[in-house]
Amino acid sequence: MPATVAFFRRLLPIALLLLPVSASVLRAEPASLPFETVFKGRKHFDALVAQADKWKGLPIGERTAAVGRALVGTPYKSYTLEIDDRVEAPSANFDGLDCWTFFEVSLAFARMLDEPRDQWTPQTLLKKIELDRYRGGECNGSYLCRLHYLEDWLHDNDRRGLVKDLTRDLGGERAAHDAIEMTRNWKGYRYMRCNPDLRKGIAQMEARVASESFFYIPKSAVPAIENKIQSGDVIAICSHDSGVIGTSHVGLAYRTSDGVLHFMHASSPRNYGKVTLDQRLSGYLEKYRSDAGIMVARPVR
Repeated sequence: MPATVAFFRRLLPIALLLLPVSASVLRAEPASLPFETVFKGRKHFDALVAQADKWKGLPIGERTAAVGRALVGTPYKSYTLEIDDRVEAPSANFDGLDCWTFFEVSLAFARMLDEPRDQWTPQTLLKKIELDRYRGGECNGSYLCRLHYLEDWLHDNDRRGLVKDLTRDLGGERAAHDAIEMTRNWKGYRYMRCNPDLRKGIAQMEARVASESFFYIPKSAVPAIENKIQSGDVIAICSHDSGVIGTSHVGLAYRTSDGVLHFMHASSPRNYGKVTLDQRLSGYLEKYRSDAGIMVARPVR
């Protein structure tokens, strides 16, 4: 499910970005966008900062879960990353979140708390967003530098030591998979509509993502490993798609005081239409026939 619109349940893919692209794209000069374009929801951001001192001392995973819990109730809003016709830039919208931006903002805010308190600002948060959202942690102004698929995001962030991919350690199985959502539905992406030349670079990225080994934990195996998943772990939902497995949704694990591991996510309007602390993770998977299982990434720093 692409991050472009960020993965809402069964609407987007999640992948990542680039490889060889045209010289004209590589020569693009990084550009900036107005602050009011890249950052929205200052009132909600400030409300989180006002209670963040109690989270600062928590381990990064628990801290991420605490921020996510505080975001419960935030309206679901799609396409919040489609902020310009051409210029790609780190952005955040605290007034509305989709499934991708929910976990991303929660994690970025948690990382921000490692900085001195006077640096708990929108500008610092956007730097943490950039670290997470873009290949190698750097945005060069091109749409192709964004990590558009969840599996690609996981590989890139794991390689840089930001998260630990636990999927195989938890019994993940290899599966055939593909990545064609963005090429197939390119008209649904503002940047691609306005820049047809991007389609070639996106197709190359998707081919690379599809060529990489893909592992997931079948949902029948999830009940037995729920006790090994921690609050704040990123849970990528994998679904059946024309004979292959692909990522389709994402959220955070959250263990309540009674020991139950819940799935916390931004739920599309067809369901809750807001960020919600949903039922037990294994129960959530059983609710949807198309859900095949999960991938698990644990924030490390």
